[in-house]
Amino acid sequence: MTTRARFPWILAAAIDAVLVIVFAAIGMMNHDGGLTAAGLARVAWPFLAGAAIGWLVALAWRRPAAPLRTGAVVWILAVGAGMLLRVATGGGFAVSFLIVAALVLGVFLVGWRAVAALVARLRRS
Repeated sequence: MTTRARFPWILAAAIDAVLVIVFAAIGMMNHDGGLTAAGLARVAWPFLAGAAIGWLVALAWRRPAAPLRTGAVVWILAVGAGMLLRVATGGGFAVSFLIVAALVLGVFLVGWRAVAALVARLRRS
């Protein structure tokens, strides 16, 4: 049985969205000193849009839990397109933020898929 059959795409999309929002919330709590719904939406939306672009490019609904085929594409576009959208709409940019965003979102968006793949592999054996 394939990963696709075992993992519903809607759940994978929800996990990705929650993790991007968690990334934004952690950043806000560490740098802004507070967390508001409006602030969270302002910080998270470019990366959510980037992840959505990644979903479209990767055709992620076909293999939503695939770490490389889907997760890596979603991750790269969440960071790349997210950073471009952030800057294009007046958000700040710093190389250190790009590095942190790339690392954290990589661990989040590829990481949960790697764990899911490992669990699926262990269940098959």
